[in-house]
Amino acid sequence: MKLGYFAVALLLSTAVQAQAQTQDHQRRPATLAAMPAAPAPAPAPVPAVSPDMQALDGLQDEWARIKYRTPDQSAQERAIEQLSQRAAETAKAYPSSPEIKVWQAIIIATRASINGGVGALSDAKQAKALLEQVEGAAPDVLNGSVYTSLASLYYKVPGWPIGFGNNEKAEAYLKKALSVNPEGIDPNFFYGDYEYEQGQYDLARQYLKKAMAAPARPGRELADTGRRKEAQDLLEKMAGKY
Repeated sequence: MKLGYFAVALLLSTAVQAQAQTQDHQRRPATLAAMPAAPAPAPAPVPAVSPDMQALDGLQDEWARIKYRTPDQSAQERAIEQLSQRAAETAKAYPSSPEIKVWQAIIIATRASINGGVGALSDAKQAKALLEQVEGAAPDVLNGSVYTSLASLYYKVPGWPIGFGNNEKAEAYLKKALSVNPEGIDPNFFYGDYEYEQGQYDLARQYLKKAMAAPARPGRELADTGRRKEAQDLLEKMAGKY
């Protein structure tokens, strides 16, 4: 009889435990596997480009198209005149942007180079004045483009009594540009071009080859391709010169 009693007790105990486990399971929250998956995190927002930088990109792109993709002289003259007017309007719309002022100067200097003639010196002086304004406020803007652009004016423009050209100032500005952006395509190209014009062909090759190997600039693919072509053309001109 005692065995029967203990068997019944054991059955009752087992049944109670099973019922308790069932109730406990019903009370528990759903497991992680059964719960709905958490939503995937939203992708990080892409930083918005400010209106002045959008305008700057437009000026740079059109300048590269005119300089490197517009071989007809008359078409170049018309296009650079239109771009000069656009740059002036953009600078007026964003008067506190040193980047836009630098590019206004670059475009005016390019107009002087394309058009030549009696108006070229006036354009060069205007470009120089704009660059000097930026030099006084934000000299390292755009990786030292102020220094590179002033240097090119100083060694391209005739010296006294015709113009303000000065090779010593040009070289000083080129060295400043390289101190800010030693691996950049523009400071190395212009230093190579400067040394080429001075007849220092070994030095010119050194800087031009460095310009050819310079890192690409995002969004400036056409300008980079055109500048490398200019560097290659100069290297070919120096073949056999020492």
